[in-house]
Amino acid sequence: MGWPAPVELRGSHAALLPLRPEHEAALVEAVRDGELWRLWYTRVPSVDGMAAEIERRLKLQAAGSMLPFTVFSAAGRVVGMTTYMNIDAVHRRVEIGSTWTAASAQRTPINTQCKRLLLGHAFDTLDCIAVEFRTHRLNTQSRRAIERLGAQLDGMLRAHQRCADGSLRDTAVYSITAAEWPAVRSHLDWQLARPH
Repeated sequence: MGWPAPVELRGSHAALLPLRPEHEAALVEAVRDGELWRLWYTRVPSVDGMAAEIERRLKLQAAGSMLPFTVFSAAGRVVGMTTYMNIDAVHRRVEIGSTWTAASAQRTPINTQCKRLLLGHAFDTLDCIAVEFRTHRLNTQSRRAIERLGAQLDGMLRAHQRCADGSLRDTAVYSITAAEWPAVRSHLDWQLARPH
């Protein structure tokens, strides 16, 4: 088994289970909630592309560069996908990314819970030295969410990637280091404990 190995991560607001082909129908329903594939500045699988996206992520898992999860609400409803990606087992670094969440589950504790689970596993179990986040420079919703976690902006990769529409993406790169994790953990635990 590679590093990191598939694992189930559970919290009071959400659960992360290893992605499986059997999750396709529920993921299709989740992505319909908000028609997220229409967002130009991010890559979210379409209804017709969900099976191919699951297959792509599972192939990357087999190659050791991704660990994909299906996101479940506390009520057991599938609400999205997330991953550890760009896995560097030698230097104990991962990126949390390729994340999307159904519109009705956005602005709820679910995303904070997922990040708390993934960060906790990365730092407390996998002994990572840093966890990275990347997003389009113009994806202000994602950038605000990453900054609310306590991640620091490392810099901007200009003209980093080509988007589906052919435009060039400047990628904002953020990270949380192992030394910063105790304070970030306290902050996330406080956010999750307060009334919503």
